Amino acid sequence: MTEPRTAHCLTIIAACCLAIGANAADDLLGRDTLFGDDIPKLSLPAREASPGIKGFLQFEAARTTGNPEHWSKLRTRAELGSAGKLGEGMKWKMGARFDYDAAYSIYNYYPSEVEKNQRYTLELRENYLDVSSGNWDFRFGKQHVVWGEMVGLFFADVVSARDLREFVLPEFDQMRIPQWAARAEYFVDDLHAELLWVPVASYDNIGKPGAEFYPYQPVPTGYNVRYLPEQRPERNADNMNYGLRLSALKNGWDISGFYYRSTDITPTFYRQLEAPTTFAYQARHDRIHQFGGTISKDFGDVVLKAETVYTNGRNFTTLDFTDTNGVVRQNTLDWAVGLDFTLPAETRLNVQLFQRQFFNYDSNIISDKQENGYSLLINNKFFNNWEAQALFISSLNRTDWLFRPRVTWNLERNWRWLIGADVFNGPASGMFGQYDQADRIYSEIRYSF
Repeated sequence: MTEPRTAHCLTIIAACCLAIGANAADDLLGRDTLFGDDIPKLSLPAREASPGIKGFLQFEAARTTGNPEHWSKLRTRAELGSAGKLGEGMKWKMGARFDYDAAYSIYNYYPSEVEKNQRYTLELRENYLDVSSGNWDFRFGKQHVVWGEMVGLFFADVVSARDLREFVLPEFDQMRIPQWAARAEYFVDDLHAELLWVPVASYDNIGKPGAEFYPYQPVPTGYNVRYLPEQRPERNADNMNYGLRLSALKNGWDISGFYYRSTDITPTFYRQLEAPTTFAYQARHDRIHQFGGTISKDFGDVVLKAETVYTNGRNFTTLDFTDTNGVVRQNTLDWAVGLDFTLPAETRLNVQLFQRQFFNYDSNIISDKQENGYSLLINNKFFNNWEAQALFISSLNRTDWLFRPRVTWNLERNWRWLIGADVFNGPASGMFGQYDQADRIYSEIRYSF
């Protein structure tokens, strides 16, 4: 990143700080950590599990620094929930979230479909009933099912859908979309078995064409492109999801393996030639099999984590524009391994390597046969209530990276204030480079109760 660009970003950061600070007493509320459940959450006073309403209010502001500069988020979020008992061995939880983003009311920067999609959101969060009987636990209702947790990206976490309207930038527990599911868990000694059935599945929310992080598809020079409405699977027995997961704890090693049969939460864009110079894309969801596993071990000040998942049946976009539907089937193996170091002076360092390997490789797809990458995370707590953190994720195949510095201040009990930046770089076909014009500065304030 050049010095003029860095200076420009710092100027915008300072402006956001002043704007947010000046209005915090009136109506700015905020958010939690950004990079997933693996990253330590800022400490809040412990709250006893008592009846009543729990939740948070937050305000999030983001200024996109690409050309042209614009406010891409001025969102107020309220999330409320409650939990309790119905008797011996029975518990319940209810929750809902409401968002209002003024950036889609004040400005006319985005297409009307994007404004409609992102201005207001009202959704159920986790709403379920727990029943315990002996060695069995059952959960019925809308719930998160987390089978993997690495830093910054998703690998073995294949069940929960995600809100990708901000790519992978929000914290993972805020991105995840709960599934309507029935889950049975059996515990005996150091063994754990889990059976999962998802009769009505949720899918990734990718937003609408024209949005900041919509996954645009390649088009030859001189051709036009049109995006058809996403084709969601019908709610029938053919599209139900189910899975089995087994795990064990042996000599400090936490090992798990799973099988998951599902209609893919991630869409594939199918393509057709609609006119002599116009291609039409439509997001559809393939029926896939996934086999995977996780492993973790604590070695004192170092924690090892690894995940892998083999996916059968997923299609990928081909650059062969004579292909009839624009996709080719490719089975893949994804794996990631990470080391988490606890260092002096309340410092944490996380290092990860990851790879996707394609089988029966088709050279016309965008990716190489082996896509390799790495990530670095450093986190430091200083003074009594400040925390600084930086995350860098990069491809090893090409210059394609994401850099995420931030500073957080626990200014008062139950209040936190976060300031940071998201910087993308790389080619238009890259995982991060496709959002090269979406660099942004952001600030968030949250009140938890």
